[in-house]
Formats: sequence, C-alpha cells, structure tokens
Amino acid sequence: MQISSRFTLAVHILTCIKTFGESTKVTSDFLASSTNVNPVIVRKILGQLKKANIVDVARGSGGAVLAKPEGEITFLDIYKAVDCVGNGELFHFHENPNPLCPVGRNIHAVLDDRLIKVQQAMEKELASVTLKDVLTDTKNLIEIQK
Repeated sequence: MQISSRFTLAVHILTCIKTFGESTKVTSDFLASSTNVNPVIVRKILGQLKKANIVDVARGSGGAVLAKPEGEITFLDIYKAVDCVGNGELFHFHENPNPLCPVGRNIHAVLDDRLIKVQQAMEKELASVTLKDVLTDTKNLIEIQK
C-alpha cells in the first residue's frame, strides 16, 4: 500500500515556493517544470493547499506564496490538506468479512485498535516534521553540490 504521491508533490511544491519565491514568480507552470508533472495537477494541489490555508495563490500569473511561516507547516498539515486518505482513515478495511468464517467473524476485533494505534503513531511523526526542516536540508544539499 502506498500513500498518494500528492503528499510528496505538495512538499516539493511548498519547498519550491519558499526556495524560489523571493526571486521568481512561482506559477503552476514553474512548479510543473520542477516536479515534472502536468500543471493541471499542480494547480489542483495548490488549490488543496490554499483551502487548508497553507498557501496563498494569485489567479493568472500571480504566483503562489506560503500563507504562514514554514516552521508552522507540518507534514501532518500537508498530508491532511491533500487528502491522502479517505475519511481520515489510513487503513481501509473490507466491510463485509464472512461472519461464518472464524477469522472473518473476528478480524475487526483483532485489527481495529491496532490499526488506529499505527495511524496515530504515523500522524504523531508527521506532526513532528516541518517544512522548515525540509527547507534546511534542501538548502544544505544545494550548497554541497555547488
């Protein structure tokens, strides 16, 4: 199982906005050239980030900017903004296991609490990483490569 690539695309987009925003107008076309995805997909993600108050976007060729400081934007904020999981649930359980089967009859009772704990642990870890962490590491790598 994989989490949607929208999450990593959103982190990439936000990193570009902060990295290039002071010297370049960061448009969906600009972001598409960095992410190597269609500008329509970039605009959709920007719309989701805007709805979550993570970015401000000017229509047309106005560009995008962060709506709050990068130290206040966590991976969990980004993850939730781009709807990586349906209904807030990381694990989607098959709804109708066979009640006549001893495993099918009991699988929810065995797994439900464990899966909730796994999701909570993942969300706690996502909340501990900020966009600022990514920007710092990116800047350091860029400097090393010069």
